[in-house]
Amino acid sequence: MQQIPVYVFTGFLDSGKTKFIQETLEDPRFNAGERTLLLVFEEGEEEYDFSAYPHQNVYLEVLDQQTVTTKELQALAKKYKAQRVVAELNGMQLVGDLYMRFPEEWVVAQEVMFADSTTIMAYNANMRNLVMDKLVGAQMVVYNRLKPGADTTELHKLSRAANRKIDILYDYVDGTTAFDDVVDPLPFDINASVIEIKDADYALWYRDVTEEPQKYDGKTVHFKAQVAMLRREKNNMFAPGRFVMTCCVDDIEFCGIPCRYDKSRELESRSWVTVTAKVTAENHSLYKGELGPVLTALAVVTGAEPANPDVATF
Repeated sequence: MQQIPVYVFTGFLDSGKTKFIQETLEDPRFNAGERTLLLVFEEGEEEYDFSAYPHQNVYLEVLDQQTVTTKELQALAKKYKAQRVVAELNGMQLVGDLYMRFPEEWVVAQEVMFADSTTIMAYNANMRNLVMDKLVGAQMVVYNRLKPGADTTELHKLSRAANRKIDILYDYVDGTTAFDDVVDPLPFDINASVIEIKDADYALWYRDVTEEPQKYDGKTVHFKAQVAMLRREKNNMFAPGRFVMTCCVDDIEFCGIPCRYDKSRELESRSWVTVTAKVTAENHSLYKGELGPVLTALAVVTGAEPANPDVATF
């Protein structure tokens, strides 16, 4: 099956998506004549100027992001014999909902979010779930319409709260750009003999250890968690973890890590424990073929006081 790369551009109305896509398709380094299906799921004030492209193998289709089907997308790719897809998404819709309807052969090669620096914090205050939805999956976010010298601290915090690996680019009104080069220190000492994870830092640690398990391989951690039992591996294993909220109450989920413990059957589900365990980076069924953290308990103490608050946040 021939894979078709998809370049996805997200962001809210008038955030600069169309302008960037236009300039990208004008660049002969990106547009060397590939047959490109340009999908527009949101129409703003900017329009595409096909006369400026070095090659004319670009085919525009305006679609409804809520109702488009997999068959429709497959038919369009076949109709234009598309070698790649460029998609401008609707900022008021969830990215993942559309991805679920992508044809099997469509592979997201890159996802970039665009944000108007003068309005993004208001969007975050009122529609945080939509903002976080886009930041979580993007490889890069571009904050535009910034005045030179503007304080970018809040934009940095917003981006890193959603995605620690995201590249952040600031686009200034004077035509200059700059990548964010702030290094965020972890709130715990990863080189300590026993890494102490405070209640308030569980969500951050969970994301870090699952994103970079090899960084923790062979290290010992100590943290408070709730007991969860693994369905497939009931013998000598459980999953200590916490309920974590990324953006709003609708997305709260339990985030636990598989842990070997020979007395796991004695633990009560949902009870609070303190765990001291050694971390190894392993292949586990939970990680679907990827390396992930697996714990081996050195000590599990029952009867711990619940964390306050009991739901962890980034």
